[in-house]
Amino acid sequence: MTLTESQQQVDHWIKKYGVRYFSELTNMAMLTEEVGEVARIIARRYGEQSEKESDKNKDLGDEMADVLFVLICLANQTGINLEDALRKNLDKKTNRDSERHINNEKLK
Repeated sequence: MTLTESQQQVDHWIKKYGVRYFSELTNMAMLTEEVGEVARIIARRYGEQSEKESDKNKDLGDEMADVLFVLICLANQTGINLEDALRKNLDKKTNRDSERHINNEKLK
């Protein structure tokens, strides 16, 4: 599924099941909440914190998909084509950082 197809599917889902988009501010708060859930799993599963029994069955992929869903909602609401935005962002990073990481002694 392309990002454009994802944006179309989320828009269809919102209109069919979600009634309407939440406001951009509400979605921004929801995005922050969902990113926090991803951070919690990663901090406990891959970091130094111990994983609580109640967190052991949490699906990291599902939580990441929640982040992506809300991000797509925000893109749809603000008229952002995520495929175009990602393509431009990768070009920017390539032009800016094409030698930076290769020459970084810390990464060798």
